[in-house]
Amino acid sequence: MEHIHNKFNPYAIARESVYARKGMVATTQPLAAEAGLEILKKGGNAIDAAIATAASLTVVEPTSNGIGGDAFALVWTKGKLHGLNGSGRSPESISIEAVKEKGHDAIPKFGWIPVTVPGIPKAWAELSERFGKLSLKETLQPAIRYAREGFPVSPILARFWKRAYQMYKKEEGHDFTAWFETFAPNGRPPKVGEIWKSADHAATLEEIAETGARSFYEGELAEKIAQASKEAGGFLTKSDLEKCETEWVEPIKVNYRGYDIWEIPPNGQGIIALEALNILQGFEFTTKESVDTYHKQMEAIKLAFEDGKQHITEEAKMRYTTKQLLSGQYTAQRRALIGEEAILPEAGEPSGSGTVYLATADEEGNMVSFIQSNYMGFGSGIVVPGTGIAMQNRGFDFSMDENHVNVLAGGKKTYHTIIPGFVTKNNEGVGPFGVMGGFMQPQGHMQVIMNTIDFGLHPQAALDAPRWQWMKEKKIEVENRFSYTIAQELRQKGHDIQIQLEPNSFGRGQIIWRDPKTGVLAGGTESRADGHIAVW
Repeated sequence: MEHIHNKFNPYAIARESVYARKGMVATTQPLAAEAGLEILKKGGNAIDAAIATAASLTVVEPTSNGIGGDAFALVWTKGKLHGLNGSGRSPESISIEAVKEKGHDAIPKFGWIPVTVPGIPKAWAELSERFGKLSLKETLQPAIRYAREGFPVSPILARFWKRAYQMYKKEEGHDFTAWFETFAPNGRPPKVGEIWKSADHAATLEEIAETGARSFYEGELAEKIAQASKEAGGFLTKSDLEKCETEWVEPIKVNYRGYDIWEIPPNGQGIIALEALNILQGFEFTTKESVDTYHKQMEAIKLAFEDGKQHITEEAKMRYTTKQLLSGQYTAQRRALIGEEAILPEAGEPSGSGTVYLATADEEGNMVSFIQSNYMGFGSGIVVPGTGIAMQNRGFDFSMDENHVNVLAGGKKTYHTIIPGFVTKNNEGVGPFGVMGGFMQPQGHMQVIMNTIDFGLHPQAALDAPRWQWMKEKKIEVENRFSYTIAQELRQKGHDIQIQLEPNSFGRGQIIWRDPKTGVLAGGTESRADGHIAVW
């Protein structure tokens, strides 16, 4: 990408972009990034490094992901981009009626009801088997070591850990005993610099490594998960686990000013970022820090998000196809709705989730965009006793409205927030990018891509630039570094601009761009978190 060699970062919070040749791993935790680099140096490729980093993140950043979550990946290898959907389905026995019989008119955030089949272990195994150079047993060793020997808790991690502890303490009607035993063994969350370890977590990772994840879905681990669900009156059974399948999917794309921007197809929300970019490429942008630029970006993401909320579910069950939603005719209709004033967005009708993100690259040209999550921090609050497995709560995003496309049903994949991104140009891999953080993710993708392509920012500058997030209706939250003058002018256009003091509300991103001529890698990492790039 032409912009990767820019030297000045006008939005610098922490650092400039990092450059390397033989390998690069970018993620939110230094120990996890170094685990990926360790695997590269042992002869592994970018895929092996991604698995090692992802597994380590379940240990060193449990506030955002865990073994019991879902994962998605975009893998560039040998000149082709491959997509992996590692999201699990709802239990076959669940239904709107069954949830109501348990006394709920809406799907609860916590407990066993919102738990769906975890896809992470199978995703690791699938990636390793298809593209890895090392065995799964070798790539999981750093994570196993961190879990068994422990690691010192970092400041940002400690803050989110404490927040989760306080939340679960206040929450009533759920049994969080196993969570407290695992993540607060001293009767409190770990403090900054304190060593946390989990022998159960280490043993589970070892069993996943030894069995190629089969134990998690068919063996001893599956039995422990199913038993815990049964004892608590949950819907998840061993049969649900046995039927889990990861899906190799064809990534979807739009061409934005000469670059192909790729996402995983629905049930992920990456299509929202693509629709917004499709809308915006009908305009010309010359200056990033202008009221007109921000206004049009905000209006485009609102329109795309309303479509996403109305239409996204498991792809086979969508009323409109990806092709219809991204068609030039439809996006032109959506673009025409953008005027000089902020609008209240509505979904159109085209014609006939807590998360971690990582990016890896190696000297052979392999690159991986990988994301995994338990959702809402630790997820459901459920930890399977004796395993360290924190279960996700992805089922929370199902609708209880029988007429909604994403209606709750047994054996179904829900609307999914986590999305990896990738860029190519002229059939050459440019590199992986991602911005995690619930419904901020497609908004972050759009902002980072425009920062790079429209405004020529190098990776670190593209990530450091002040972010904003559409919340609902006309409400927009902006970072406290956002221009006050521009914020005031946006208010005059009808936007309800509110300053948000919590930096982590705006996602956490990583970028690696590869120069196709020299093979030089340029990386940026999240300065709003404990971001780190390990290079070789």
